[in-house]
Amino acid sequence: MTVRVRFAPSPTGLLHVGNARTALLNFLFARKHGGQFWLRIDDTDAARSTKEFEQAIYRDLEWLGLKWDATDRQANRLAKYSTAFYQLQAQGRIYPAYETEAELDRQRSLLAARKLPPVYNRASLDPATKAKFEAEGRKPHWRFKLSRSKVKWTDLIRGPVEIDTATLSDPVLVREDGSFLYTFPSVVDDVDMGITHVVRGEDHVTNTAAQVEIFEALNAAVPQFAHHPLLVGAGGEALSKRLGSLSLKQLREEGLEPMAIASYLAKIGTSDAVEPRITLGELAGECDFARISRSPAHFVTEELEALNARTLHILPYSAVRDRAHVDEATWDAIRPNLTRLSEAGDMARLITGPVTPVIEGDLAARALPLLPPEPWDEVTWGLWTKAVAAETGAKGRALFHPLRLALTGLEHGPELKKLLPLIGRARALARLKGETA
Repeated sequence: MTVRVRFAPSPTGLLHVGNARTALLNFLFARKHGGQFWLRIDDTDAARSTKEFEQAIYRDLEWLGLKWDATDRQANRLAKYSTAFYQLQAQGRIYPAYETEAELDRQRSLLAARKLPPVYNRASLDPATKAKFEAEGRKPHWRFKLSRSKVKWTDLIRGPVEIDTATLSDPVLVREDGSFLYTFPSVVDDVDMGITHVVRGEDHVTNTAAQVEIFEALNAAVPQFAHHPLLVGAGGEALSKRLGSLSLKQLREEGLEPMAIASYLAKIGTSDAVEPRITLGELAGECDFARISRSPAHFVTEELEALNARTLHILPYSAVRDRAHVDEATWDAIRPNLTRLSEAGDMARLITGPVTPVIEGDLAARALPLLPPEPWDEVTWGLWTKAVAAETGAKGRALFHPLRLALTGLEHGPELKKLLPLIGRARALARLKGETA
C-alpha cells in the first residue's frame, strides 16, 4: 500500500502555526513512508473563500518547503459530491430537515436544562411534522442519518477510540442553499483520491465517528486516523485568539527561518528534544506518531526565537548563499552570532568596514607594532595576543576587550580568530590607530 495523505486548508484566512503543524506532520509522515502528500483546497464556503488566501496558502507551504505531489480544489468537484449525495439518499441515509437555527437552539437549551446531550431529535423524520414544515414553505437542509451505534478505530496517536454515535446529532451535509458543508466533501474526496491516512487535529475526533459511517455507507475503505493535540500558549491558554499574530506570513516577514519553524513544530509536544534540523529529510526520518504526547503542545514564541538562532548557527553556506549576500568565509565567521539572517549584512561590515574603532587605554597602540606580517589564518590571533601579553603584561579581559573594541567598535561579536584574517592587516593597522576603516 502506498501511503497517501492530504492537507485540506480553507482559503478563508492565512495559514497559522496550528494548521502549518498539521500540514507538516502529513508531509513528514508521507516522506518517511515513501508516500504522497496531496494538497486539497477546501473552498466549498464560497462566501468566505478568496483567491488571495488560496495563493497565500501555496506561497506559505512552498516557503516552508512542503512540496505537494498533487493538488485540487473542492469547487472543481461539486458534481462528484452530488453523485455521492444521491447514492446515500437512495439508501435512506440522508434526509431533509426543516428546523430553523432558532428552533434548534431552543431544542438544545431544553436538553441542556434536563442535563441531556444536545442531540438533534430527528423531528423532521416524523411524516406529520415534515408535512407541516413543507406546508409552511420551508426549504430543507440535509442530514446524514447516523446508525446510533458505537464507532471504533485505533488512532495512530490516541490509541483505541470508541464513540457512540447515539450521543451525536445527525450531521448536516448540505445547507438550505444547496452548498456542501465540510463533513461530506471531505469523505468523498478521501475516497476518490485514495487517501490512506487522515492526519489532523484532535478537534476533529468527534466528527471522525460520523465520517467513518459515511465512508461505510459509500462502501469505501476507511482510512487510518491520527489526531494530534492542538497547540496552546506557554501557560496552557488556547491560541485561537492569537493566531492572527502567528501566521506563517508574519513569521516569514519577521525573518524567521523556515527550517527553524519546521523543526519547532515537528518537535514540540513530542518526547524528542527540540533541536534544530537542517533539512526536512532529517525531520521525516525522525517522524514517529508514537512519540507525540496526548497532552497539548506548548507553542512559546521565545523558544522559537532561540531555535531560530541555533538553526542559523548550524546552517551550511549552501543553504544561505542566495540570501545572505556574503562569501563563505564571512558566513563561517559570523553565523555563530546571528539571531536573524538579516543581520548578516551588518555583521559583515565588521570586516569590510567602515568601522569606527573605540580606543580604550594604550593597549591598541602598544599592540600595533606586534601585528605579524600576512598571510594570516585562524592561528594569527592567538600568536598576536600572546605576543601582546608578553610585551604588556595584559591578560584576560584587560587584553582581549581593548583589542576587540579597536578592531570592531563593539563590546561583543564574532570570534576574532576568524574575523582578523578577513579584516586584513591594512584595516587592522588603521583601526588600531583609531582611524575609521
